[in-house]
Amino acid sequence: LYLACNSKFSVMKKNTKQILSVLQVATWIIFIGLCIKAGAILFSFLVSLFIDPAGAKNLYLELNLYALKDYSTFHYVRLGSLLVLLWILKAYLFYFVIKIFLKINFVHPFSTEIAALILKISYVALAIGVFSVTGNAYAEWLTEESVVLPVLDEHLGGGAEYLFFAGIIYFIAQIFNKGIEIQSENELTV
Repeated sequence: LYLACNSKFSVMKKNTKQILSVLQVATWIIFIGLCIKAGAILFSFLVSLFIDPAGAKNLYLELNLYALKDYSTFHYVRLGSLLVLLWILKAYLFYFVIKIFLKINFVHPFSTEIAALILKISYVALAIGVFSVTGNAYAEWLTEESVVLPVLDEHLGGGAEYLFFAGIIYFIAQIFNKGIEIQSENELTV
């Protein structure tokens, strides 16, 4: 029975390492993709502002904000800046996830550094949620002002999901802090 349990544990440990390796690679791929998307939107946004105003017709993946730019450059800059900021924040969130993968020690997983990274993830997710909700409300207001806007759901995202995610991650950060306290107490008693 002992050998059966021990071999089962080693198989689970091996599977866990493989899953974590796959997750780490996927996180890097997503991070690089988000950086490329943020850079592409930023570059095309700046080109449409300073070089070719017609560039607003296809900012990124057929995102057409030309009607908004024609209506008001001020509102175009505000919405364009919000879109760029959202994609940068999403990339930043995955940057913190990558840092967790690089810093975590599975022998003693509860460290103040990991807890701080988890807390930062919750703050960035909160910012993404707030900016998404604000951006959607702003786009809705512009539509009420008779500005023809494309559907921005793909670019602005759903803010409610990120707000919920921020709450869950904040809760996990608090649990991690409690784990740090317990781990410290255990080290002192040994």
